[in-house]
Amino acid sequence: MNHIKQTVALKDVKCFALHGFYPEEQLIGNHFIVDLETEFLPLGFDDELNQTVNYEDLNSIILEEMKNTQKLLETVLNNIITKVIKLYPFVETVNVSIKKLNPPMPGQIGHSFVKLSYTTAK
Repeated sequence: MNHIKQTVALKDVKCFALHGFYPEEQLIGNHFIVDLETEFLPLGFDDELNQTVNYEDLNSIILEEMKNTQKLLETVLNNIITKVIKLYPFVETVNVSIKKLNPPMPGQIGHSFVKLSYTTAK
């Protein structure tokens, strides 16, 4: 029985997007950093891309969802998770987080942070 768990991830995907609850945030935009990590039991090790998660697909999903303006970052992350598990139904966990750099509020804030985690029901 295969007990090897595999992780495929992208870290620090930098994007400019128009996400934000307030209308002015959706006009001026902000810089974001997204991390996306998947974990699963490998389908095999035959050097074939169809036996793993292709991180090019993960990047495309992130970039596509970052273009779709949302009020809440939670919505962006949920949409990313939904697309990942639809494309790769064998994935057991998905962790995705987003940092909004220098959020527009009083004080010096490096970033705000939201994370969602998906785990298959067992």
